[in-house]
Amino acid sequence: MLDLVNAVNGIIWSPIMIALCLGAGLYFSVRSRFLQLRHVREMVRLMREGKSSEQGVSSFQALAMTLAGRVGTGNIAGVATAITFGGPGAVFWMWMMAFLGASSAFVESTLGQVYKEPVGNQYRGGPAFYIEKGLGMKRYAWTFAIATLLATGLLLPGVQANSIAEGLRTAAGIDPLYTGIGLAVLLAIIIFGGVRRIASFAEVVVPFMAAAYILVAIVVVAMNIGELPGVLQLIFSSAFGLDAGFGAMLGLAIQWGVKRGIYSNEAGQGTGPHASSAAEVSHPAKQGLVQGFSVYIDTLFVCSATAFMLLITGQYNVETPEGAPVFVGIQGVASGPGYVQTALENVMPGFGALFVAIALLFFAFTTIVAYYYIAETNIAYMDRHGRHPWLPFVLKLCIVSATIYGAVKTADVAWGLGDIGVGLMAWLNIVAIVMLHKVAFKCLRDYEAQKKAGKDPEFDPKALGIENAHYWEQRAAAKRAPQAPVRDDAPVK
Repeated sequence: MLDLVNAVNGIIWSPIMIALCLGAGLYFSVRSRFLQLRHVREMVRLMREGKSSEQGVSSFQALAMTLAGRVGTGNIAGVATAITFGGPGAVFWMWMMAFLGASSAFVESTLGQVYKEPVGNQYRGGPAFYIEKGLGMKRYAWTFAIATLLATGLLLPGVQANSIAEGLRTAAGIDPLYTGIGLAVLLAIIIFGGVRRIASFAEVVVPFMAAAYILVAIVVVAMNIGELPGVLQLIFSSAFGLDAGFGAMLGLAIQWGVKRGIYSNEAGQGTGPHASSAAEVSHPAKQGLVQGFSVYIDTLFVCSATAFMLLITGQYNVETPEGAPVFVGIQGVASGPGYVQTALENVMPGFGALFVAIALLFFAFTTIVAYYYIAETNIAYMDRHGRHPWLPFVLKLCIVSATIYGAVKTADVAWGLGDIGVGLMAWLNIVAIVMLHKVAFKCLRDYEAQKKAGKDPEFDPKALGIENAHYWEQRAAAKRAPQAPVRDDAPVK
């Protein structure tokens, strides 16, 4: 099974895929005049703007739902794996993927807003919607929807559950089966409550746990501050093959940095637009900018926290693809959350391993919840007329079962299957947003022009020559419609 999974991943995660991810991010960055730098202040301001409605959630709730998907086991176990197989230089390429990926996140999330539509009593959107409406390619849209349903409904939850189970077994000796059952019960309680319960859960849990994790990392770095210059030098020299010990791993550093960068921040993968499309905003670019900043939170803050804890304490290993050791800093611990637990336990005895296990529990569990929402959105796309109301219930059973199964299966298979799911989604989505990016940049220019004129930007797709944005067309038409005059003899109420 593992050999087959690795063979499939070798095809999906070929050098072409790496070049496509980096190239698309670089192109979007140049084309937008590096919006991820120019609009940082606006990104932060927009996070606090807006309110929820009967059909949509607030900008911050949409951000929290997106971060629930982005901030997961990839921020802890994924960073450890990237360093193991790519060396310390992989951390630099994760940073680079975040910087360039912020522009990709803007493009895909703006497109999600442009082509969203009310389904039932809530907004729905995502790659399947903008591929069909923006490109007019319904078969392509269905291919993405099916691939995403399989990835987020069956393959990816197991990765998160496996890391939670391993973390709790290391810290407290809890049997993975019991962990899987407990996760399944909690998951069922939340996902059977609908999107509002998911949003409410995410906006409370995600910011609190991310802040606590970053704070602990700062403490670890402060306790070893003398090592920090050497760690920074090691990251940059290894990233370009200049380090004597890791010089031969340049290609692997890029490959693993990009792969784990995409897995962690999900920029360009196509997951972010699902939650961002649910936001109640007056202009698509608003949520696009907010989602661009979410990539920074995920990678530059949370992933960097893990990387510095590992590198500054020396609690990590590096090995070749054949398994030959290049650097050995820790004995008897498999690559993954165990590295981070050991590193923190050495610095904070009696607290470190348990804290990482708890962080993993919250990070990974919220990601599983986000995966359910993404999968449900693609079911909503495939069944927009509600002819098969039983499909969401079947999805709930599948994702709960996948969570239990993932908790007890081996980590290598779990990560391998997860990489297949991420890779398929990324291939399909990046090609689509490259073909549709002009729409997103029309929105950006319109937003910037209205802001410069001192307005609170409002979106009118017809004025920009954007077609098939039916929700926004109706919204703009309703705002243009003249109000009925008030009669002088109308009775006073």
